[in-house]
Amino acid sequence: KVGIMEIEVLAPAGSYESLVAAVNAGADAIYIGGEKFGARAYADNPKEDELLKGITYAHHFGVRVYMTVNTLLKENEMKELYDYLLPYYRAGLDAVIVQDMGVFHFVHQYFQNMDIHISTQVSITGPESVKQLQAMGATRVVPARELSLAEIAAIDATGDIEIECFVHGALCYAYSGQCLMSSLIGGRSGNRGRCAQTCRLPYSLYNEKGEEISKNGKNHLLSCKDLCSLDILPDLIEAGVDSLKIEGRMKSPRYTAGVVRIWRKYVDLYKKVGKKGYQVEPSDRRELLDLFDRGGQTDGYYTKHNGKDMIAFGEKPKKREVNEKLFDFLDKTYVETQKKHDLVGKLRVHTQMPMILELSCDKAVVCVQGAIPDVAKSRSATVEEVKKQIQKMGGTWYQLKDLEVELDDGLFIPVKALNDLRREAIAILDEKILSPYYREVEPPYTRNIEEKKKAEKEEKKPFLHVVCETKEQLQAIAECSSNHLMVEEISFEADTIAASDWKNTVDNFHQKGYRVNLYLPHIFRLEAKQFFNEHEKEFVEAGFDALMIRSLEEVGYVEGVFKKYQEKRPKFLFDYTMYNYNHEAADTLNLLGADKETLPVEFNLKELKKMDCAGKELLVYGRIPMMVSAQCLKKNTLGCDHKMSLLTLQDRYKKDMPVKNRCTFCYNSIYNAQPLSTIGLVTEISNLGVESYRLWFTTEKKDEVRKIVDCYVDVYLQNQRREEPIKDFTRGHFKRGIE
Repeated sequence: KVGIMEIEVLAPAGSYESLVAAVNAGADAIYIGGEKFGARAYADNPKEDELLKGITYAHHFGVRVYMTVNTLLKENEMKELYDYLLPYYRAGLDAVIVQDMGVFHFVHQYFQNMDIHISTQVSITGPESVKQLQAMGATRVVPARELSLAEIAAIDATGDIEIECFVHGALCYAYSGQCLMSSLIGGRSGNRGRCAQTCRLPYSLYNEKGEEISKNGKNHLLSCKDLCSLDILPDLIEAGVDSLKIEGRMKSPRYTAGVVRIWRKYVDLYKKVGKKGYQVEPSDRRELLDLFDRGGQTDGYYTKHNGKDMIAFGEKPKKREVNEKLFDFLDKTYVETQKKHDLVGKLRVHTQMPMILELSCDKAVVCVQGAIPDVAKSRSATVEEVKKQIQKMGGTWYQLKDLEVELDDGLFIPVKALNDLRREAIAILDEKILSPYYREVEPPYTRNIEEKKKAEKEEKKPFLHVVCETKEQLQAIAECSSNHLMVEEISFEADTIAASDWKNTVDNFHQKGYRVNLYLPHIFRLEAKQFFNEHEKEFVEAGFDALMIRSLEEVGYVEGVFKKYQEKRPKFLFDYTMYNYNHEAADTLNLLGADKETLPVEFNLKELKKMDCAGKELLVYGRIPMMVSAQCLKKNTLGCDHKMSLLTLQDRYKKDMPVKNRCTFCYNSIYNAQPLSTIGLVTEISNLGVESYRLWFTTEKKDEVRKIVDCYVDVYLQNQRREEPIKDFTRGHFKRGIE
């Protein structure tokens, strides 16, 4: 943790120019991506030499640099990671920001002297996940942007880990890391830094009767206003936020400079006058809107769970008045200039003695010796000539403000001798300022030439695992004939039936020969904790065989509950949202308690074939959630009645996406318009060697459930030929995958 006087203004940089502008405008730290593995693949990310130059520039002026390595890495990319990070590590990169648990583990193992920040892409929602991450080596967490001040304070109370929160810039409609919309629609995955921003497009919303409930002309239902939490800055700091993060790596250097300048002003104001004397000037709010305006600003989720006042509803204004005066000022002051160290120097040039040059700035003092000057044969050197040569700082980050010269009469000094003296002094100054950042590589990295061998596991005939979201679907499975005992596992969501009926339901399915699991909420926040705290006895006594884990927060919470009752917890089946795109990630998830993992839903068959699929589960049927959001489409159009509904979101191509408002846990799920179906891929999928195939029922009626289960039992378990059980379906990413 940092003290109030060390609160960090963290600036975005999508280019070297933006980095310079941020440093010049007063940022304490910069986050920036390199050529690979960053969540803004379409930014003007600097190449290695340019980024190293940027790190040097920032460090010269005491500004920290964090590198985004915050995408999910495929197996072949993990082999590139060490060589990619090594030059930056040596140059003194202050931290990496990561999403992938495999990258997290890798960096902690091989770059032990570098801080690791956990990206908001991990969807951290509470203290339990933070405790685990800190124990594993994380030094900072960036929680989900949807958290309230109270939830941030609860994380702050867990210990001394730093907390970084977004305070300004674009807001995603979905929880970061929980959006597959761009991926499923166009193959551009947000988890790989290639989001197409499909949330910014217009949509129509229909109720269960098919009546449109969205307003014409205000159909940008998923487009959030930009975040500006300047008014509640004191509350953020007092809640425990250590780093105030500005979004905007895709924006211009001018934008970066302008926003950083204002946030610098108000952080300094708070430090000076405290909360009572803190007030934001209306002119500064207008200035921020002049820099970028999507249709208004919001202070985000810090004081509310959701609300239509956070949604733009309309397109970004196409025409707006340009503040040329402001733009010119920002360009000239921050963008088109570079900071310089102010130097004070003293040059001694005496007969028959080496020249001595002393240079000092606020960072360091150096003293160097040069050549012995010759006796002049004709014209002697003058003080003005010597000063002029020493003051030539060229492309360095120094400017000589004052130079005292002691010069004996009758001496000749070659220009080269003065240049050499100056260059040596500057080189030593650079070394003194930057050497505290430099690192040696320890321990060395040993490359595994051989591919990681797949685990040898006892071959078992695969089985079907059916997940249900409604009582009707559960009833359909319960009424299936005995041959459906090849469906060995049945799972239902925590809000599918009343907690008082959990044990009875589990017992009934156990009697029929099924294993029974509880599918925990997609988002585990205060609402979920309150629910499970109220029903923890039913939770423990229900007799679930396994729990399907969708977030890291659930791991620590469940461990705590079962420990409290001195009961052995059920097995953990980690869902695909606990991403395992490489073997390092899979190993780390096992350390976190996974008894079984779900394979990625964004991989194609070729990529899946390269993975160790033994003992894992694969989703072969179901509507995949494209977005999971704290926002509520029903509340933002009709109002909140705390009743679960099934709405329909329609895009411009007339594709209908089901929407469920999960009132018990207060989040929305927007499902893909077409369910995934893999009957036509059974041969290829069977060759993967998975342990179980998942059928995930979301909106299906009882007859549809029976028909689909029948088909998948026959095809996947009985080797029969059948046609697809539904007409309108998608193959998901099994064929195309993602970049």
